[in-house]
Amino acid sequence: MSGNKLKISEVLITRGIQFSGFSSILFVLMILYFLIAQGLPALTEVPLGELFNTRWYPIEEYYGILPLILGSLVVTLGASLVAIPLGVLTAIYIAEIAPSWAKEILKPLVELLAGLPSVVLGFLGILVLSPFLRDTFHLPTGLTALTGSLLLGMIAIPTIVSISEDALNNVPEIYRHGSLALGATRWQTIWGVTVPAARSGILTAIMLGVGRTIGETMTVMMVTGNAPVMPDSLRVLFMPIRTMTATIASEMGEVASGSPHYHVLFFIAVVLFLFTLIVNIVASNISSKQMKRSERILS
Repeated sequence: MSGNKLKISEVLITRGIQFSGFSSILFVLMILYFLIAQGLPALTEVPLGELFNTRWYPIEEYYGILPLILGSLVVTLGASLVAIPLGVLTAIYIAEIAPSWAKEILKPLVELLAGLPSVVLGFLGILVLSPFLRDTFHLPTGLTALTGSLLLGMIAIPTIVSISEDALNNVPEIYRHGSLALGATRWQTIWGVTVPAARSGILTAIMLGVGRTIGETMTVMMVTGNAPVMPDSLRVLFMPIRTMTATIASEMGEVASGSPHYHVLFFIAVVLFLFTLIVNIVASNISSKQMKRSERILS
């Protein structure tokens, strides 16, 4: 009797897990279908040359989304330059160097940073970081691409640190012992053995962190100035800029449903969805290769 109950519970749990997995796929496909259904009409209402033009001013029917795409890429690249070295080095310190008491302090701090709402970081950026950058670089305004990049870097750091640390901790101890037995120093072991062995996991962490910065909305909307300017040089870092996410968030609530402006905003959402999807696919492929490589080593 108890065996039958156990089998029934196992079947129910298995079916529940399968249903959850298929539901996630279904929800993603439904979201993609809705975005495409609302965004594709933009291709017929706005000429393709005007859609990828350099001017975004919907009031006068200028729907050039190129400044928005490049603005998102500039902020994402700036955030990556901040988050990748700090995140990876922090993960190496926590996993390989820090004493146990320091790990007990640093890990909760990283998790606390990950739990901060983006609107709080944006608020701190307006009150603290923006005036500091304005006074330091003598800028007309502190609401620039640089401000957004620094804050997005802070948002991406916890993701990079957490996943990179797990990848480093999963490196077999025999690798470290073998390197030390051959006469390598501790630093040589970290940089020459441990980090290369965890390379795929670290790359996955970087890709997921970058994916989070691409989709961030509130922070960039609050601190980047929201000016659709075409990046033409490194000066763009010290100028206001506008991203795709900020454009959707700031304009979707006021646009007329079914208008060309409405459909163009959904087309921007499709482009953003594709960017995020590409980043996640690359991260998934890297993770899969790492798992296969680990299985070959263990076998």
